[in-house]
Amino acid sequence: MTAKEICLLNDSFPPLIDGVANAVVNYARYLPSSGWDVSVVTPENPDAEDSGFPYPVIRYPAIDLRKTIGYTAGNPFSISSQNRIARRDIALLHSHCPIMSNIMARQLRTRMDVPLVLTYHTKFDVDIANAVRSRILQEGAIHALVESVSACDELWVVSNGAGENIRSLGYEGDWVVMENGVDISVGRASERDMASVTGEYDLPRDVPVFLFVGRLMWYKGIRLILDALKALYDQDIDYRMVFVGSGTDESDIRGYVSKLNLSGKCFFIGPVRDREKLRCWYTRADMLLFPSTFDTNGLVVREAAACGLPSVLVRGSCAAEGVTGGHNAFLIHEDPASLAVCITKNMHDRALLRSVGENASRELYISWEDSVKKASERYAVVIDNYHSGRYPRHNDLTESVLSLEAMTMDAGQRIHDYLVSMRKR
Repeated sequence: MTAKEICLLNDSFPPLIDGVANAVVNYARYLPSSGWDVSVVTPENPDAEDSGFPYPVIRYPAIDLRKTIGYTAGNPFSISSQNRIARRDIALLHSHCPIMSNIMARQLRTRMDVPLVLTYHTKFDVDIANAVRSRILQEGAIHALVESVSACDELWVVSNGAGENIRSLGYEGDWVVMENGVDISVGRASERDMASVTGEYDLPRDVPVFLFVGRLMWYKGIRLILDALKALYDQDIDYRMVFVGSGTDESDIRGYVSKLNLSGKCFFIGPVRDREKLRCWYTRADMLLFPSTFDTNGLVVREAAACGLPSVLVRGSCAAEGVTGGHNAFLIHEDPASLAVCITKNMHDRALLRSVGENASRELYISWEDSVKKASERYAVVIDNYHSGRYPRHNDLTESVLSLEAMTMDAGQRIHDYLVSMRKR
């Protein structure tokens, strides 16, 4: 009987939530509708409760680094975890992270002789630059990243811009664009629900409301937003700005808001996990401000589109792919003055805002159901290509070194555990 299980691997998964974890959750949710069984492989998390998922979640040992980087750091060389996965009847491995998850996936491919797909979601060179100060170490990390991506049988990217990003780092292969969907259905929140969720904040009905949704990190274009809002403030233009999300730069961002004397205009409401409550914020706002050149796909743009909310995007950014300025979004240059001009020009034109939002809903929105259906159809092609020998064989020596390192680390862990147990006696 032909194997029908897709194994999804990622470094984050609930209770840790980010854009990629959300993608994995939705792949796992909708793949069974196309006839696939599903399993998820992810690092251990002290707060995890996986019994509610209708598919197996296989966790492997990890170090808890949530207080420093917000994530747990998994050990992809765990032989015992690999053994548990290798016993399953898996047809294809789909990694959603080119680092730890992909290291484990490559070892499993060698053991199981099944194809490996990687989806490149994020501009990892930016994350590497933020985490590593040494230029030499940055170059080494990027080399390892490109090697990991190149080792896969097929690369999927969430936008052509994401593909161009990994190409700029040295990747020489092809890619397939596989857009992510959104898990907010089309439609605006009711006035009653919207008032219930947003009513506690000072948001006068006759004052424009701007919205940002995402991680509170400077590289998301937040300084650009605040500098533009300062220009409006200096012109005595009234508005409200709502930030939905959290992040390691939140304290600095709040400090900058205070420095600019914008505290009375800006609200930080934290992450909103409930999708219907988030719909209320998209419905209440007049414009989504998302001048990020970091994001490779900009799911929040499609979430906003589901609710008929127009977005303001940087011309040429990945988030602006497929966008027509003034028709289904507003496009700006990557500078505060351009954003300020766009806001002041359009924020009171209700008919235009409604028209652009409706066009976005028709033309930019894509559901997870449709997105995963397209991925499912491609899985069948990848599996046939792999077993027909249409993909190049990858460096067996590299995979063997990974396997040897896994066995060495596993042996070391066993010795450590044994010595700890002896000391406790």
